[in-house]
Amino acid sequence: FPDYTLQQFSDMLDYFGQSPIIVRSSSLLEDNFGNAFAGKYDSVFCVNQGPREKRLEDLLSAVRTIYASTMSERALQYRARRGILDRDEQMGLLVQRVSGVRQGHLFYPHVAGVGLSFNPYAWSEQIDPAMGMVRLVMGLGTRAVDRSDDDYTRVVSLSDPERRPESHVDSVRQYAQKRIDVLDLEDNQLTTKQFAEIARLSPELPLSLVASVDDELEQRARERGMKEVFLWVLTFDNLLRNTPFVADLRDMLQTLQRAYDYPVDVEFTANFIDGQHYRIDLVQCRPFQVREAGTIPNPPTQIDPGQRVLETHGAVIGHSRIGTIDRLIYVTPAVYGQLPLNDRHKIARLIGQITRLRGPDAAKAILLMGPGRWGTASPELGVPVRFAEINSVAVLCEIVTMHDGLMPDVSLGTHFFSDLVETDILYLALFPQRQDNHLNEAFFNQQPNRLATLLPNAAEWADCVRVIDLPNDQCRAVLRLNANTLKQNVFCYLEAPEAMEPRMEG
Repeated sequence: FPDYTLQQFSDMLDYFGQSPIIVRSSSLLEDNFGNAFAGKYDSVFCVNQGPREKRLEDLLSAVRTIYASTMSERALQYRARRGILDRDEQMGLLVQRVSGVRQGHLFYPHVAGVGLSFNPYAWSEQIDPAMGMVRLVMGLGTRAVDRSDDDYTRVVSLSDPERRPESHVDSVRQYAQKRIDVLDLEDNQLTTKQFAEIARLSPELPLSLVASVDDELEQRARERGMKEVFLWVLTFDNLLRNTPFVADLRDMLQTLQRAYDYPVDVEFTANFIDGQHYRIDLVQCRPFQVREAGTIPNPPTQIDPGQRVLETHGAVIGHSRIGTIDRLIYVTPAVYGQLPLNDRHKIARLIGQITRLRGPDAAKAILLMGPGRWGTASPELGVPVRFAEINSVAVLCEIVTMHDGLMPDVSLGTHFFSDLVETDILYLALFPQRQDNHLNEAFFNQQPNRLATLLPNAAEWADCVRVIDLPNDQCRAVLRLNANTLKQNVFCYLEAPEAMEPRMEG
């Protein structure tokens, strides 16, 4: 940096004092209409504590990091996929004071989140997509903006805030946020701590507004005489139910949407002044790319069991659609669950090779199915693919099974939320143990596996990865998809070619 620029950075530190700051990207393409770069460029926290020389070097390092991210693999792949690789991309920066409160040696906002003025993933008929939605977390908003393998956010429809997307797939406790991102002022770094530890270290935290007591856990603790049990679960129920918070967010999002004349994607924080009053800070706003879904016809009333490939009810996230699937990629749960962790990474890379085939071997509409979480960083929880390896699939299915000793969690769509919205991938979770869910394993075992034909060097993995193209010489039927997000139903079934409808509609 030239001397005059270094002086400007130095003056900036004088302006902020020792308040924590964040350096954010603001590029021409990122904040323009037509492309949403959410998560493609970096933002860097500077805790901004300690000697002035150290604080200045941290700030300069953050600036370098963000400029370097314009040439990252994920940013360049995104631009190539959107046909804007040759467009002029200039990076600007925002340096902001971090919104939050000090609690002992920790600094964080009470609540943070991402808000969308239009909800493209209405998971119930009672939800009005035009009212918008938010993803809420306690602490820094990093867990709402970025994907986190190890935790969950609270997804809230602003038209029906108490209707949870996971209510009919598992308990509220299991899908509550458990890890909090905070700034540690003593260690001068961003860190993650368990909710119970944060509550212990934050005596002024209005706990009852963001969390609820787990009645079942409280009863068990009382019956067993356990006194040192942390009973709180991060639900945000009181905040949503007993304050004007939801109404304020609705007003903020609709006001911004009217000003942009376009749906918006915002980041915000909220800090409590006392037990009832709070301040909402809008920290970022950009256009949000969405495509509204229309209505679709019901599937056939009677589907022969032999023709039914899969059926699921609940945990369906994405635009409703009907269409034809011409390739199934199926990672066999029982086989995958027995693989060493290193081999699971090999399977992930193999999946990427299959989805990115070009020319005559390419498929137009792929249904990708596998056990646990797609895109996890922990192979024991699912298949550790990168999103760039699967971003061309039409449907992503997470199967809640692995082997007899492990029942993996799935992501419920929130894991890849921004990417799923942007690429219009339909997400669904399939629970084979439930009576209203169905997986036709015989179909997958009987159909010819094209893996060795498409990728001869991968033939050794044929037992684990099955690639089925339809129609084929053994099965002349086409594979139809009927997915209704509002009804939370997905049917995938075989149909005679003469009854075939257009390839993919949404």
